[in-house]
Amino acid sequence: MAEPESGSATELVPILDGAAPADVSLFADLPEIRRVAADPNRSVEERIEALEVIFDSEIGDTHFTRARNIEREFGIRMLFVKFEGGNTTGTQKDRIAFTQSMDAVRRGFDTVTAATCGNYGVAVALAASCAGLRSVVFVPEAYKTRRIEEMTRLGAEIRRFAGDYEATVDGSREAAEREGWYDCNPGGENTMLQMRTYGRIAEEIWEELRDAPRAVGVPVSNGTTLAGLHRGFLSLYRRGKTSRMPRLIAGSSYGKNPIVQSFLKGTEACEDLDPHAIKETLVNEPLINWHSTEGDEALAAVRTTGGWASYASDRAMLKCARLFREKEGLSVLPAATAGLIALLDRHAKEPLPGDRYVAVLTGRR
Repeated sequence: MAEPESGSATELVPILDGAAPADVSLFADLPEIRRVAADPNRSVEERIEALEVIFDSEIGDTHFTRARNIEREFGIRMLFVKFEGGNTTGTQKDRIAFTQSMDAVRRGFDTVTAATCGNYGVAVALAASCAGLRSVVFVPEAYKTRRIEEMTRLGAEIRRFAGDYEATVDGSREAAEREGWYDCNPGGENTMLQMRTYGRIAEEIWEELRDAPRAVGVPVSNGTTLAGLHRGFLSLYRRGKTSRMPRLIAGSSYGKNPIVQSFLKGTEACEDLDPHAIKETLVNEPLINWHSTEGDEALAAVRTTGGWASYASDRAMLKCARLFREKEGLSVLPAATAGLIALLDRHAKEPLPGDRYVAVLTGRR
């Protein structure tokens, strides 16, 4: 499925707006809880308890289903989907946004900040609004995303930043240090909190299967989700909950991710790419970067579990997203299929044994 780039995806814009808008009405049955969580006059304990109720009610425990029609299409058994599109804003990023907002309240911050190209900014804005916090979201000047309107509607202050995503992260982080804000960016002092939160995805998979699957395919950009999954499964394995560690499979945009590139080159550490060689498209934007903040840990996770990493072209990701829509009734973000494509490409070359396989996907609710 993963062939080199060719042609333009511009005409395919309608299916690329993959993550669903934040639907605040989801919290309609929790009005008093929301008021408590956002009230600065309440005690920290009361606000945290209220935020935990919101988190438990609306975040995580996402849809887990067997993709039987995709199994038949590719001759693989048994393929399960962990659909993170079931989170409030349509991605797994809600998990860390809400966890960090709770941490910010606990530690006495009144403002949170993060850099984003779209999805994460909405998650941070929503979580901050629920927690009664001010949110300042930095967006690269050249990026255009429909999700800025959602961030603004949720009360976020948008700051355009001259430079690419990595430079925008630096700008947000420097502002946090200068202004005394809580830094929600990947690669900062809250990285361990982010990875522990993503480890919950592993626990939810275990709760469904009662053991670890043979392999898990994950799309990678910064590598935080994959690294968190690894820590989650490792904790389960050490506690005797699973009989094995799953092989972790990383997929990303063709030639545009340091984790995959470093795996394919066999380098000891995750090496940065040339920033000038990076080119965004409507399809690959959620995946690409020249520096992966958790690249070393994600790369080690792939290697130590006997997994692998490979690229997916825009065309392959679009095709895979269409298959899910047509055969499984799931509107999947094309970029989210990169990890699954890495798994299926290996199966096409070297048939994988009958076992249980999982793909982590995001998209519309």
